Amino acid sequence: MPVEIVSRKSKKSLPVHLVRPGELEAAGLPPSATAWAKAAGFSGDAGRALLVPGENGALAGALFGHGDGMLALGALARALPEGDWHFAAQPADPDLAALALQLGGYVFTRYGKKPGRALRFALPEGADAARVERLAAGTMLARDLVNTPTSDMGPEALEKAVRGLARIHKATVAVIKGDDLLKKNFPMIHAVGRASAEAPRLIDLAWGPKGAPKVTLVGKGVCFDTGGLDIKPASGMLLMKKDMGGAANVLGLASMIMAAGLKVRLRVLVPAVENSISANAFRPGDVLTSRKGVTVEIGNTDAEGRLVLADALALADEETPDLLIDMATLTGAARVALGPDLVPFYTHDDALAGDLAAASHAVEDPLWRMPLWRPYEAKLSSKVADMNNVTADAFAGSVTAALFLGRFVAKARSWAHFDIFAWNPADRPHGLAGGEAQAIRALEKVISSRFG
Repeated sequence: MPVEIVSRKSKKSLPVHLVRPGELEAAGLPPSATAWAKAAGFSGDAGRALLVPGENGALAGALFGHGDGMLALGALARALPEGDWHFAAQPADPDLAALALQLGGYVFTRYGKKPGRALRFALPEGADAARVERLAAGTMLARDLVNTPTSDMGPEALEKAVRGLARIHKATVAVIKGDDLLKKNFPMIHAVGRASAEAPRLIDLAWGPKGAPKVTLVGKGVCFDTGGLDIKPASGMLLMKKDMGGAANVLGLASMIMAAGLKVRLRVLVPAVENSISANAFRPGDVLTSRKGVTVEIGNTDAEGRLVLADALALADEETPDLLIDMATLTGAARVALGPDLVPFYTHDDALAGDLAAASHAVEDPLWRMPLWRPYEAKLSSKVADMNNVTADAFAGSVTAALFLGRFVAKARSWAHFDIFAWNPADRPHGLAGGEAQAIRALEKVISSRFG
């Protein structure tokens, strides 16, 4: 990891002074640093770093323009030269400041890209080092999984990743694979994945005491999505390695939960498939019978994620979990509505929605509640089956997808669906362009508060 958080500052550690925009004079800097900043035209511009020389020309520290948000401090991981550093003054949120540094230093190096600068940064006073470490580890796990191309992250490799996580935390893993999905009544997972060279599967991780509150996470594991017979254009496939971003994110969240030792019975369900094209691919107009018994007419094979999630959610719902969360890179409509950074979520539970909103603000993990607008369910009607997997128009696509999934959840005491993007389209202070963890830090805070 390019940024190492150390327990205390060393004698050679250099200070980073945080300067609010336009407040250089009020920052309490040494006179020489203030003079240098003025000469360099630095007035606390948000996101800008300025190295400060000492009297003998050696590096004496740095100034950083810090606007709103602790995660902006992640830019320091790429702006500072190698060496030992510390904050000259206590950040407002020590945990987030330390986490920002680690996330900002992340580089995906599997295929030869060089890691960033090796920095050592003193843990801010009052920060919980263990919590910061597990949040960083879960986030980076999600990023690594999303960034890995399908050639090395198909259904089989995703299963291996789950098994690797299970070994670390002494969890158990069961897998239903190939035609056994039909025998065990997961017909929609089988239908979506059967055209791939790698067999579809349902991965089921369990951890924690059986008598504890049940927290179940379901993640869409479509390792690549061609669109099926309703094939996507070439431009629409460029980022489809990230279509398993829901699975990556629930695994990152599971890592955080298990590392914290929360008193829950955790279950993680990942339907892992590749939506490919072959002679046995499922077709537009087919009618599939789901695990729940609901029949689904296929209006579009490119709306496959909701199909595999539906079977997994039906299984999860059967044991009446206390909290059921599903995460999926489900609709382009969510991005049209809220863009790549702001994650829409859906729930009937007002208390859960309130907790998520508060946690989102507290940990700078952007979320926005969207409505499960019942009148739109009629848009999913079918003349030959119980429902269609798509609507006849392009309106409210994220809402209708959530309503589709809601048909498969009846017993869970609380359920929420997250329509994530799992990708930074451009560099952010706390993360480079590429795979991203979304909503899981807010969820970790809520789950820790409820079941910790």
